[in-house]
Amino acid sequence: MARESFLPFSPPCLGEEEIKEVIDTLRSHWITTGPKAKLFETEFAAYLGAPSALALNSCTAALHTALVVSGIGPGDEVITTTMTFASSVNVIEHVGARPVLVDVEPDTLNIDPKQVERAITPRTKAILVVHYAGHPVDLDLIQQIAESKNLLVLEDAAHALPAKYKGRYIGSGSNPVAFSFYATKNLTTGEGGMLTGASDFIERARVVSLHGMTRDAWRRYDKGGSWYYEVVYPGFKYNMTDIQAAIGLWQLRKLDFFQKRRRQVVQRYNEAFRGIDALEVPVERGGVEHAWHLYVLRLRREVLRINRDQFIDELKKRNIGTSVHFIPIHLHPYYRNKYGYRPEDFPVAWENYQRILSLPLNPCLSDRDVSDVVEAVLDVVRSYQR
Repeated sequence: MARESFLPFSPPCLGEEEIKEVIDTLRSHWITTGPKAKLFETEFAAYLGAPSALALNSCTAALHTALVVSGIGPGDEVITTTMTFASSVNVIEHVGARPVLVDVEPDTLNIDPKQVERAITPRTKAILVVHYAGHPVDLDLIQQIAESKNLLVLEDAAHALPAKYKGRYIGSGSNPVAFSFYATKNLTTGEGGMLTGASDFIERARVVSLHGMTRDAWRRYDKGGSWYYEVVYPGFKYNMTDIQAAIGLWQLRKLDFFQKRRRQVVQRYNEAFRGIDALEVPVERGGVEHAWHLYVLRLRREVLRINRDQFIDELKKRNIGTSVHFIPIHLHPYYRNKYGYRPEDFPVAWENYQRILSLPLNPCLSDRDVSDVVEAVLDVVRSYQR
C-alpha cells in the first residue's frame, strides 16, 4: 500500500537552533562575510583536524579557487572521473586546462587508480578525485601515483563529510579538499562550501576568492579596521556570508547525531535489500568510514522486466522520491561533442549509470518513512521480477 503523501528525496534538516542563529545574525547588522564565517571556518577545521579552512559560496568555488592557486591553466591536463556532477569537471574547463576522464571501480564507483596511472602524460598537472556517494577513494594509491609524477591531488569531498580514510577525516591533510553545503548535503548552509588545506595555501586562496583583495570588508569596516586595500590578483566573488555560516555552525554541531541516524537508515536498507536477486546494495570497504551522503541502489536488469527509469516511475507512483547520481560526464553534449566521447568509452560508468538510483537518505527520515521506502522498493521488485 503506497504512502498517502510524497516522500521527498533529500530535504534539509533544520531546527530552531539554526533559525535563532540566523535571526541573531540579522539583528547584528553584519550579514556578509564576518565573525560568524570566521568562527565557522575555525570550528570546521577543528572538527576535521585540518590545518586551515576557507568558507566559500559553493564547492564549485572551492575547486575552482584551488586550481587557480595551484597555477593550473591552458596547456595543462587534469585527470578526473566521468562519474561525477558537472561542476567537478567544469572548473577544469574554467581555468583553460583539459579534463582527462577515466573510468571507475566496479564496487565503489570511485575513480580507478589503475586508469589514472595509464592516463598520465607530460601535460598532466593534477588528479581531481571525487569521493563518490561519500565513500573515500583509495587515497594511498592515488597519492603514491601523484608523488611519483609530482602531481597535485585535489579532492572533491562534496559527498564526503564526515568520511574517514584509515582513521583520518577526509580533509584533514595538507592537500586541498573541497566540501559542499548545498541543501541536500550532510551539512547544509543552503548554498555554500569549504576549502581545507595547508595554511599558506588557504591564505592565498582567501585572496583569490574575494576579488584578489588584501583585506575583506570585515577587516576594513569593523572597529579598528582600515579602509585601504590592494588588488593583487584578478580574483572572484566566492565568499560565504554570515547568514550562511550561522546555519553551518549549528549543522556542524549536530553532524555526529545526523551521521548516526544516516547509518541507522543505511542498516535498515541493507538488511532489507541484501540477498534480493534484483538488487545490489552499496559497499563500504574495510579501512574507511563511509559518509553515506547517498544510498545508491543498483538494479540487476537481467532479473527485472523494467528498466531503471521505469523503476523510478513506479516508486514515484508509490510516493517515494528518488534521484540518479550521476549522468556520467562523457554523456553530456558539451563534453561528448568537444572530445568525441562514446558511451562505451568508459564501460564501467556506462553500465552502472543505466542501473543506479539513489534512495531517500537523510537524518530526518522517520522509521515509518524508511519502512515505506523499503516496502515500495520490494513491491516494485515483486511486481516486475522476471
